[in-house]
Amino acid sequence: VLSPSPLSSLSRMDHPFTVVVAIDFGTTSSGYAFSFTQDPEAIHMMRRWEGGDPGVANQKSPTSLLLTPELKFHSFGFAARDNYHDLDPEEAQHWLYFDKFKMKIHSTTDLTMETELEAVSGRKVRAIEVFSHALRFFRVHALKEVKDQSSSLLEGDEVRWVITVPAVWRQPAKQFMREAAYLAGLVSPDTPEQLLIALEPEAASIYCRKLRLHQVIDLSLRDLCSSEIVGSSILQKKFSINLARHSRTFLVERGTGELWSEMQTGDRYIVADCGGGTVDLTVHQIEQPQGTLKELYKVSGGPYGAVGVDLAFEAMLCKIFGEDFIESFKAKRPAAWVDLTIAFEARKRTATPGRSNALNISLPFSFIDFYKRYRGQSVETALRKSNMNIVKWSSQGMLRLTPEAMNELFQPTINNIIKHIEELMQRQEVQGVRFLFLVGGFAESPMLQRAAQNALGQTCRIIIPQDVGLTILKGAVLFGLDPTVVRVRRCPLTYGVGVLNRFVEGRHPRDKLLVKEGRDWCTDILDRFVSVDQSVALGEVVRRSYTPARSGQRKIIINIYCSVSDDVVYISDPGVRKCGAITLDLPEALPGTVAGAERREIRATMQFGDTEIKVTAVDMATNQTVRAAIDFLSN
Repeated sequence: VLSPSPLSSLSRMDHPFTVVVAIDFGTTSSGYAFSFTQDPEAIHMMRRWEGGDPGVANQKSPTSLLLTPELKFHSFGFAARDNYHDLDPEEAQHWLYFDKFKMKIHSTTDLTMETELEAVSGRKVRAIEVFSHALRFFRVHALKEVKDQSSSLLEGDEVRWVITVPAVWRQPAKQFMREAAYLAGLVSPDTPEQLLIALEPEAASIYCRKLRLHQVIDLSLRDLCSSEIVGSSILQKKFSINLARHSRTFLVERGTGELWSEMQTGDRYIVADCGGGTVDLTVHQIEQPQGTLKELYKVSGGPYGAVGVDLAFEAMLCKIFGEDFIESFKAKRPAAWVDLTIAFEARKRTATPGRSNALNISLPFSFIDFYKRYRGQSVETALRKSNMNIVKWSSQGMLRLTPEAMNELFQPTINNIIKHIEELMQRQEVQGVRFLFLVGGFAESPMLQRAAQNALGQTCRIIIPQDVGLTILKGAVLFGLDPTVVRVRRCPLTYGVGVLNRFVEGRHPRDKLLVKEGRDWCTDILDRFVSVDQSVALGEVVRRSYTPARSGQRKIIINIYCSVSDDVVYISDPGVRKCGAITLDLPEALPGTVAGAERREIRATMQFGDTEIKVTAVDMATNQTVRAAIDFLSN
């Protein structure tokens, strides 16, 4: 069934792009980078934007969006945060502020173009519009910067765009990002090949194979008894990198980096992308000498990102002050609530495992004031009555979180991550993997580093690239320059369609019997296109032929079913669900070419080896291409 199709790999390169722009659209922070195809070893990071938290030296911006009461775009990033903060409390209730909204796409089971997002103030707006506002902002900024650095005039079709998504995202979420990009005007739906969807851990892996030894921190070589070492060594390295960063241009190796030659057995490794929202695990093998990558086991992970720590903090506040109060405070003082979450996030970054003193988090005055009016007692009294001994009150108007409190907030999320990596390492396909790359923003946390080293340090070497929060962004640019670098992927699900087969007495259940024109048929049999965890090489295709049911028919619609298991026979089996549809638009049959509809054959060709599922189709009678679309969103 699977046969390599040279066309599919060639068609990707027939358009000469002059620049690749990658957007790392993160849960907590986002950014972009670009590279000119004439000079692919140089990756240019985006300009440092106005605003920014003191002490945070990275070049990404918070994924925060502010819309006016009329639902018009106002600002993004630090500017959105600052402007929202400056609004009058009464006024702020009418404005729409969104942050961490990417997680909604992961958690919505029936995602459509109509799915809504709720702003902090409680007002709702279509998710696709929120995402396209953010992408449009990036488009404007990135293109301006590219044009500033480009000597020639840039046409819109000379830019190849890359948008990153978590690898654990299913097809509907990937298609949603693509639709948002069309709406934002990044590319036109008529030239879909101009936009690539990159999988975050894959992008990180593509960058990691370029690394040199001085560009990584090897946790196994560190004395982790002293908690300060990991944190401070990263700070020192950040300082030296910052000195070299006025140009904001990173150079990458032409081939694979020297790191690999020194690792001997290092051709197989795990990348754990620990981001704000999700944790994605991917297992790769480098194929020498060409340096392409082969996936060894289907991607796994889940919603165990750093946001889990923020949610634990919110739950702790609910425990102390009451859930009703926190909900009321959010609704009536939305901007002050955002200030409080930002204050916690800034302190969260400084948490280290061996810390002996408490972390102070200042409560906004409006919180203290609002609580007194709401409950008729002081915040201090509430803390005393709550019996939460691990959180104290300081006379300067601050919550003092003891090291035990910080541990309690971090532990559930970190335990989930470690447990997930351990389960992956038990798998047959992953046996003998000696290297674990920790990437993503959460990988900067000394709390996570220590836990990973303690739990996994005996079985593998844990390596953290410098500038770990930018790893995915750089890798996404490299992917845009050469999308064929990941040569073999594993299918995350079993996909197929429902078909009729001849009914066999004794083998097929009676309730599946359909008698048609005197023949016995068995309905609902799953015709498998690909199976879960099956290896699929880039350019491999699945072909099926379909015949219109009646003459004059202008459309064939074929429902696609999927399952996390391969142990399925019928589309009605438990765990099998309808997940999408293929639509084939039929041109009118030319007079004289086809006597009857029953002889007309439409051949559909599907690709499962890419980051998205693709379909093309041909009318076999005329050899004409038939308009074919695959849709996972309008279910």
